[in-house]
Parts: sequence; structure tokens; C-alpha cells
Amino acid sequence: RACTSNQIATMAAKVLIVLTSNDAMGSTDKKTGLWLDEFAAPFYRMKDAGFECVLANPKGGATPIDASSLAEAFVTEETKRYDADEETKKALANCVPLSKVDISTFDALFIPGGHGPYWDLVEDKTSIEFIEKVFAAGKPVGAVCHGPTAFKNCKNPAGEPMLKGLAVTGFTNTEEAAVGLTEVVPFLLEDQLKAMGADFKRKDDWNSCVIKKGNLITGPPSL
Repeated sequence: RACTSNQIATMAAKVLIVLTSNDAMGSTDKKTGLWLDEFAAPFYRMKDAGFECVLANPKGGATPIDASSLAEAFVTEETKRYDADEETKKALANCVPLSKVDISTFDALFIPGGHGPYWDLVEDKTSIEFIEKVFAAGKPVGAVCHGPTAFKNCKNPAGEPMLKGLAVTGFTNTEEAAVGLTEVVPFLLEDQLKAMGADFKRKDDWNSCVIKKGNLITGPPSL
């Protein structure tokens, strides 16, 4: 995660962080949203480097936080910092609607993890448009964990899948099985990335595997 955010931070001055508005796993009674540490770790890395981070989601307003990510096992120095950071908590509760964002003013785009994007960012036309524009402009595009689900319907300037021929990583099939959600998610991220023609890279489950290919930077779940 640190490497992913470092790569973005060293190349950008103003970063759009695209977040989910979704708190439910489809029609099930399971709750989801943003995985807190996968937001907090890169956010503070970029903020401390002096970059402006703007938080946006499809609906505007609050981005839901996956309650599972608040468990003691997933507490980190960055999540503790977030807990004490009223300014950032207010920003996360009052995200800018994606429709109100002028993407031309941004130098990079980053999508943190959590299962939430499966049910909104994947199909959100504005999110897709922004990812495609930032990527085509040669500016850094980053995503960790389930963040790359948002690339599913993105195209490159040639009209092909945006990830075709690119090395990427993300939440693996075996990691999805380990958390018991293989039959809940609309598609398995690893399978989808491969179907787009991407060269999927991985290490053993829950191990760091940050991949940079051109202006695309992808990383694993929080560790």
C-alpha cells in the first residue's frame, strides 16, 4: 500500500479519490462499503507529501465504512490517526458527487478497496469516464484490493479493455474464497482482470504485491 501511494504522490499534486456510495452486497443482508485502512494508509501518505486529496463518490455525501474493517485485528496507525482526525472524517461524510467534479483539474486518480465498488463504481458512467480520461492522459491511476473492480468497463483510447496487456494485481480468487464471498460477489476480480487481457500478478494470499505498469499502479488488500 505504501508503495502504491508513494508512486502516486511522487507524480501528482492533486488527487481524486473515488469512493463507493454503496453499503450493501447486492440483494443480500450483508453490509459492505469502504475498507478503512485501504483509504487511510494511502490518504495520509499523500497528504503528508503535500498533495491535495479530494474525496468523491457517485451519490455525494457519506461513504459507508465496512464495519468489518473496524475490528481490532485491522487497526493500524493510520486508522488510529483517522479516528482522531475530525477534518477527514467530516470530508468522508460529505464527499463531492462525482458529477460535480472537473476531472481536468486533477493530476491522478486513486480507488481504495472494500467490496462496495462492485455494486456502484463498476457501472457508474462518470467514474468510468474519469478513469478513462486520467489513464489516457498518462496521469497516474491507482487502485488497491477490490478497487480495480472499477476498471471492468473502462476502455483505452483504442477502444479495447483498458487493462489489456498490462500487469495488474488485486484481490485474488483464493482470498475471496477465504472470506466466504465467492458466491456473493457479482464476479471474481482476478478472473475479470484476466478476461480483460491483463497479466494478473500475485503472491501468496495476504502478501504485498504492488505492480506498476506505465501510469497504472495496483496493489493488494491491506496487510
